[in-house]
Amino acid sequence: MSDLDAGSAMGVLQQGWFAMVGDYAMAGGWSGGGETLVVGDAEGGVYAFDGESGERAWEQHRVHDGGLLSVAIHPKGSAFATAGQDGRVLLWDAAEGRVTRAIDVGSGWAENVAWSKNGQRLAASCSRQVCVYDVDGAEVWRSDDHPSTVSAIAWSGPRELATACYGRVAFFSPDTGEARQKLEWQGSLVSMVLSPDGGIVVCGSQDNSVHFWRRATGQDSEMWGYAAKPSALAFDRSGTLLATGGGEAVTVWVFRGKGPEGTRPGVLKFHEQPITTLAFSPGDRRLASGGRDGAVVVWSLKGNGKGGPIGAADLGVSVAELYWRPDGSGLAALDARGGVTVWKIGQGKGRIRRPRQAQGPSTGSN
Repeated sequence: MSDLDAGSAMGVLQQGWFAMVGDYAMAGGWSGGGETLVVGDAEGGVYAFDGESGERAWEQHRVHDGGLLSVAIHPKGSAFATAGQDGRVLLWDAAEGRVTRAIDVGSGWAENVAWSKNGQRLAASCSRQVCVYDVDGAEVWRSDDHPSTVSAIAWSGPRELATACYGRVAFFSPDTGEARQKLEWQGSLVSMVLSPDGGIVVCGSQDNSVHFWRRATGQDSEMWGYAAKPSALAFDRSGTLLATGGGEAVTVWVFRGKGPEGTRPGVLKFHEQPITTLAFSPGDRRLASGGRDGAVVVWSLKGNGKGGPIGAADLGVSVAELYWRPDGSGLAALDARGGVTVWKIGQGKGRIRRPRQAQGPSTGSN
């Protein structure tokens, strides 16, 4: 472990710490309210670092044969879950670095894992099925086969589990697995995010568009004109601002009044290669973006989706994921070389460089 060079960051991104894991840092998150940062890598290793100092608390190597794919931090306490190419989900004690239960989900890859917001249910997807477990890892229900591989899962509060695959988004009861709603669209859905109240579901599509539904009416709309498939999506805590990738610019749509249909989004220009990850801070209209160019940018946004960069850093390699500390006082970045970088968030002064301009996407109703 070594300290981050203070000269590699500007603005609100202030000196923190840097560490390495064994391979591509795939996924992670803050446990214990920000006391511990958990990181999983492509070799199937899992690591825990002290959130303040970056000191390595423990590490376990190759716990998932073939590699790790997903990490989910329990919303309360120090438990977390990992999923991998071996078709297993592992439940962990973050403080001790100990596996408390191993679950065989299926014969394919266990690609997605997510805790419900009350921490009482854990969902995992494997190939065309999704399974739900209780807090101890006992299976509650298992779905029938979806039309194709489940590409994304998300909880709408503790009340419903959403799944995305080719041609549809479906919502299920967390206790019985009963299908409550199906939203259909002929296309391959590669990413998904729900608004905080669960009333809007947004998916990135293989055809370089963003598709969304208002669940109360079933009305669907589409945003098109992206240069690449929008795999990075994020709502702010109010559910008003939706940030999307799908190219070098971050596009921010405003869900207010009759919008975003028929409105022009905010277009945030800084990155020189496509966006890989987006994350809103927990406390205000600050958005963090990471790209294939290695840049990490913190943006201050207005209510109309427009804004400017107030912090930036260059990791020199593609950014995999970004995680705000739960109180918003820090930001963690995982990267393709196995780097783990944590900055403190300060006030920040000075001008942040803006590269060339970029064209933003458009929206329309179906």
